Amino acid sequence: MSENRENSILLSPIKIGAIQIPNRFVRSATHDFMAEDDGTATERQVQLFRRLAEGEVGLIITGHVYVNPNGKASPRQAGISEDRFIEGLRRISEAVHAFPAKIFIQLAHAGRQTKEKYCGCTPLAPSAVYEPTLKITPKEMTHQEILGIINDFILAGRRAKEAGFDGAQLHIAHGYLLSSFISPYTTRRTDEWGGSTANRLRIVVEIVRGIKGMLGKEFPLIAKLNSTDFLPTGLQLGESIEMAKILEDEGIDGIEVSGGMSEAGKGSMWQGLRSEEEEGYFVESASKFKQALHVPIFGLGGNRTFAVMERIVRDGKANLVSLSRPLIREPYLVQKFRTGQIDKSACISCNKCLNPRGIACAELRKKNGSPDSR
Repeated sequence: MSENRENSILLSPIKIGAIQIPNRFVRSATHDFMAEDDGTATERQVQLFRRLAEGEVGLIITGHVYVNPNGKASPRQAGISEDRFIEGLRRISEAVHAFPAKIFIQLAHAGRQTKEKYCGCTPLAPSAVYEPTLKITPKEMTHQEILGIINDFILAGRRAKEAGFDGAQLHIAHGYLLSSFISPYTTRRTDEWGGSTANRLRIVVEIVRGIKGMLGKEFPLIAKLNSTDFLPTGLQLGESIEMAKILEDEGIDGIEVSGGMSEAGKGSMWQGLRSEEEEGYFVESASKFKQALHVPIFGLGGNRTFAVMERIVRDGKANLVSLSRPLIREPYLVQKFRTGQIDKSACISCNKCLNPRGIACAELRKKNGSPDSR
């Protein structure tokens, strides 16, 4: 039994934009495979997010929600591409707001990392660069198609606010559409959407300007951003930091630092247990962002030990710590940390929780059929 930790920096509040988050724990966005086939939110999702809020997670970020059906990445993925989705999504935000937790929705477009059977189209991308893991050659987007996607993200931001979310996160990581635009590996264009750092970031800047222009400073907008693609000709740390500086100037309210894409063979959820010294495998990159920016920085990558996460924030490497798989196993993990019941999550990073029937710890599913380990 550990000591009570009420005075830990991890349990202190922090502001993201105009919103105060009650502590430094973030549930990082994870696809839950729980929406209806048409993208409508379900009671399973309501209960998933309610448990996380009751478990005292300070900021909950939903799984990726598609802003256009042609950007759907996976089965049973939630949508926000039409006003008809607002009512179901509002049930999620209302469930969370019964507790002190805040909830942001992650706005996303799969780009070239999807299949025709999911998106109902030839996958879209900034350039027609073959995607070897899915074995598809995407369609290079026209100028008008790019403008259309920008508008889709802006309208999705409006719907997010109407659905009662406290803020939104732009998914600019892991090889999805916005990530592929900022990467020199996947963007080979010679027009205003390709080439220079500013040109490749242009689509994101236009989305940020559009959402901020519509919703104002009171609605926080953060980014999940690749620090590296883990590809020799892909995005590298230095250029990613330069992009983050531009986004900060445009009004972005926080950066969650991640990395990887499908064909790199190295994504954001590395399989297998690591030593405490190896936890937070994106934190060193996050610390470089924190040195260069003023907005809150989120550190992630296999975080599971309280003392390690506390040290990350106390030593100034990140302002918040993000985790996902440990919260799939133990939705009440933060509460258990706070009361000193445990020092470390029991999660073993087997990744078997990422189940098309709905995310749940495989070990607990075997034991009792439920992800709730309270």
